[in-house]
Amino acid sequence: MKKSFINFFTLLSIIIVTQNLTAQKLITKTGNIKFQATVPSYEEIAAENKSVSAVLEQSTGDFASLVLIKGFRFKVALMEEHFNENYMESEKFSKATLKGKIEDFDISKITNTPKNFTLKGDLTIHGKTKPITVIMKISKAANGVNTIGSFEVKPEDFDIEIPSLVRKKIADKIKINYNFLLVK
Repeated sequence: MKKSFINFFTLLSIIIVTQNLTAQKLITKTGNIKFQATVPSYEEIAAENKSVSAVLEQSTGDFASLVLIKGFRFKVALMEEHFNENYMESEKFSKATLKGKIEDFDISKITNTPKNFTLKGDLTIHGKTKPITVIMKISKAANGVNTIGSFEVKPEDFDIEIPSLVRKKIADKIKINYNFLLVK
């Protein structure tokens, strides 16, 4: 009887510890990223990806996000094809990542009103990694937090070549908007 009580207690302890460890992470697999590279007077160059993964470690403020390049959808199918084959080379560079730490992150101070936090980390696109600082607006959501914001990147910073024939039709800086609902 005593042995089965100890086994039960041990099993219960393992379950509680495991739940506490996993409860520290907030995740999504349905995050949203949109980018805009349109230049006035030319055709719209924009795309959206609705299946972005992201994770936030509540106790440390560590943040990571992963987007599959082929997941971006354009209004024009030919533009999507050129994006994947000619610019992003998505067969070779299939994903982009953002990994970093949210400075002074404290989950207990998150409210329904969005608060600005600074994420410092590394952005990897097209196989090239660059340091980046991003302002994240974080607010409380059911079972987690919502993070929204935007930042800009330059294609040449990530060795993405834009042919001179279309150079004037694509913005020098690509605006990236993101929205992640991260839950337990």
